[in-house]
Amino acid sequence: MTDTSVFLWINGLAGKVSIIDEFFKGISNDYFSLIGACLVLIWLWFAARDVQNREIDQRAVMAAIISIGVVSGFVALCNEHYFRPRPFNVLPADSINLLFYQPTDSSFPSNLASVVFAIAVPVFIKSRKAGAVLLGLAVLSSFGRIYIGIHYPLDVLGGAALGALAGFIALGISWALGPIIKILFKVLRMGHLA
Repeated sequence: MTDTSVFLWINGLAGKVSIIDEFFKGISNDYFSLIGACLVLIWLWFAARDVQNREIDQRAVMAAIISIGVVSGFVALCNEHYFRPRPFNVLPADSINLLFYQPTDSSFPSNLASVVFAIAVPVFIKSRKAGAVLLGLAVLSSFGRIYIGIHYPLDVLGGAALGALAGFIALGISWALGPIIKILFKVLRMGHLA
């Protein structure tokens, strides 16, 4: 199966059950998944009951923040050197169930998949429960981007791979910055922010 045929099969599911369409339109929009991920990060920052677990969770949040910066650089680099038209720009209009506005940036990599996976992967490595929630959100919202007609499957898989890579790089960076992060946590604790 080609990228286009998989896209057409997944997108062909759209337009049949309105409640499913509305679900994927909601979870796949540009803001829902990112705001949801940020709410999980805020909860993770403050929710631990003891100091040891709190520091582990807060380090996961710091790694996720670093990961967003790393993946943003990856996406910018990809967009600078490669432009892939969106499915609705290439395929006949009557073959697509477009349930969303028509973005004008490159289809590859999926920005949303890149960022949500960049947040989810380092959190999952440090905190399985919160990370599982974020990975679930990442998978659903990424699948939804195909379902609503604005990304090919390889755009989403490429974004997920870049996000995961950024997550691992961010874990290494946060480990290397360990002493600085520890000082930052001390300062934040003085203001009751950590």
